[in-house]
Amino acid sequence: MTRSNDVLLVHGGTPLEGEIRVRGAKNLVPKAMVAALLGSAPSRLRNVPDIRDVRVVRGLLQLHGVTVRPGDESGELVLDPTHVESANVADIDAHAGSSRIPILFCGPLLHRLGHAFIPGLGGCDIGGRPIDFHFDVLRQFGATIEKRADGQYLEAPHRLRGTKIRLPYPSVGSTEQVLLTAVLAEGVTELSNAAVEPEIEDLICVLQKMGAIISMDTDRTIRITGVDKLGGYNHRALPDRLEAASWASAALATEGSIFVRGARQREMMTFLNTYRKVGGAFDIGDDGIRFWHPGGKLDAIALETDVHPGFQTDWQQPLVVALTQASGLSIVHETVYESRLGFTSALNQMGAHIQLYRECLGGSACRFGQRNFLHSAVVSGPTKLQGADLVIPDLRGGFSYLIAALAAQGTSRVHGIDLINRGYENFMEKLVELGAKVELPTGAGPA
Repeated sequence: MTRSNDVLLVHGGTPLEGEIRVRGAKNLVPKAMVAALLGSAPSRLRNVPDIRDVRVVRGLLQLHGVTVRPGDESGELVLDPTHVESANVADIDAHAGSSRIPILFCGPLLHRLGHAFIPGLGGCDIGGRPIDFHFDVLRQFGATIEKRADGQYLEAPHRLRGTKIRLPYPSVGSTEQVLLTAVLAEGVTELSNAAVEPEIEDLICVLQKMGAIISMDTDRTIRITGVDKLGGYNHRALPDRLEAASWASAALATEGSIFVRGARQREMMTFLNTYRKVGGAFDIGDDGIRFWHPGGKLDAIALETDVHPGFQTDWQQPLVVALTQASGLSIVHETVYESRLGFTSALNQMGAHIQLYRECLGGSACRFGQRNFLHSAVVSGPTKLQGADLVIPDLRGGFSYLIAALAAQGTSRVHGIDLINRGYENFMEKLVELGAKVELPTGAGPA
């Protein structure tokens, strides 16, 4: 049963107007925190958002003897890994159950302790995210893995060794696993078909500051020369381009105007091009980007998601809500997560006209075309959205439901809003600052 403080009443039909701020990227900050485990000296991480994934990693680090305390400025953490130790299995399981990030602790813990434990993993239900590859990679480095009832036990009886790895798909998580393991492994690791997202580059910057030797080639090949010891780092995390794009889509769908302080053009160029094609307007400043609906009709587009530098899959769901208000037929081809379009059924319940297809409605190479997944969509618009009862399926889909509820006429009850806390800092406070009419049910306290 849903808790009353996990439900949000959204009274739609009001344009979002004002300013919000995005801090460090959810897809970088927790991984940079894990990287601190590799060091022999304290690290200082700035621009840290107050989100659940950060709290999960902080708890796991503390279980393993890492001291984590606030720094001198807001959003700063100081992480001291001087006294790393083994953690209680039950405690790890209790902290890690809602997150997939613990898999990235494997390499650092094998280097520091010679062993690691990984419980069952959680995360968003948006399609397969097999962890077997992570374990295959660790075996190639020389780790031994034993599957037990409560999770996976890993050991490294000898120093891990560099290896040659080619990813079947440029997975962000797999690339992070290799980076965090290879930096202290003996010899050279060559990773082909690696992910090259901005958050990956920022993680490489963190590791280089610690003393790692890492080079990136233009053909998605990363070479890591293992070193004997790493120190600490002092790093300001890059801003969250995925959150910034979510607020941009909210401005478009509600016919509003939002200044996203902290948003940067460089990491968002592909999104900005698409936003302009739809009919959205933006103005880029030194300290952020203003996004707004300039009036008039929005234009239907053809859109395919892809790994960076393509259109990010995490940008797709919020923008689809805005596409329900565009004139004509928009075509969306999802090539990254096979189940990411499942959220559209709730939009149809609200009055949208979205049809899903198993065929590839696009020209990009796609893993899902012959596998019977509903991974393409045709969005017919514009359609008036009406308030409804909504149950949040995943992080980005959940924020998309919020956008739809804000754009709709009438009141929506959005269930499972706590999931949004995984990746959106203070999102309810930001909604209120932008003039959204939202409230918690009676007895649950203010929004």
